[in-house]
Amino acid sequence: MTTPAVTPYLKDGVELDQIIVQGIRVTGFHGVYAPEKETGQLFLADVVAHVSTRAAAGRDDLGRTVNYSDIADRAAEILGGDPADLLETVAEHIARAILEMDGVHCVDVIVHKPQAPLHVEFRDVAVKIRRDLRSGGLWADKRIGSSAGAPGDPFAPVLVPKGPADTRPAQPLRAYLALGGNIGDVDATFREALWELHRIPGISVQRASSLFKTRPVGGPEQDDFLNAVVEVETALAPRELLAACQGVEVLHGRERLVENGPRTLDVDILAYGDLEIDAEDLVIPHPRATSRAFVLQPWATLAPEFEVAGAGRVADLAAAVGTEGVELVAAQWPASPEAPHQA
Repeated sequence: MTTPAVTPYLKDGVELDQIIVQGIRVTGFHGVYAPEKETGQLFLADVVAHVSTRAAAGRDDLGRTVNYSDIADRAAEILGGDPADLLETVAEHIARAILEMDGVHCVDVIVHKPQAPLHVEFRDVAVKIRRDLRSGGLWADKRIGSSAGAPGDPFAPVLVPKGPADTRPAQPLRAYLALGGNIGDVDATFREALWELHRIPGISVQRASSLFKTRPVGGPEQDDFLNAVVEVETALAPRELLAACQGVEVLHGRERLVENGPRTLDVDILAYGDLEIDAEDLVIPHPRATSRAFVLQPWATLAPEFEVAGAGRVADLAAAVGTEGVELVAAQWPASPEAPHQA
């Protein structure tokens, strides 16, 4: 069966994967005319759910992805359920049902009515729609992070500056991001994250620090972490950059279930030029960066002379906190976004 071309869906500038179920066939009773509601006819649906499959693939775990059987069941229930006059209504109900599934950020739905009562020969009648969490009316309940409004997302909102956190810089500036994780192949995850960040419009990955291993601090018993710091050049507003970082976390199955618990990937903003922000959802410089050895030691290998607003030089801060619990793993680590493809 030929798979129809589907426009990629970008979440915070990163293209999501697709789970496709085609040709769901059910007898339904939808239509404007009374005989259609009385005798019924064949309806078909094609559903494309836009999700991240990385966490499921990495662990070979069905519980970390969207089950295509559930997609088919939900679509079939609506196709064969309460009658509607319009195909548009049927498609809308299917889209909302799929968007209610955890992990689905956007859905494309095509509803076919090949036995429609037309007066000419035809092969098919169909309605195709796209809905995401915002357009589907569920965004406030399921949203993870903020929307970056990056180019390419047809539903991205227009950024209206409200303050320093929402104002794009006049010229691209330097920002520093911290990477952390202790689930799966973390080194590979970091490399992929570098490339994904670099692909987002408005972000250019410049350099990466040495790679360190760190004993967990607080939280449940868990494996050691890997940590690194990345320098980027960005034209995004601080809150847009935050959204992009959270979008990359989502792609790698980041879950916030246990405080200080294990995680596939953390991407935190450490500094954004010399800007200082204190908002409910974003504090820059990172409020705990200057007291954490697992942040300062890698940062010092990358930008020892950088002045953290209100705190001092990175090198001095790193010397003050010491190296307890932090171990160098690789002094030379990917220094450009192309590096993941050279590994």
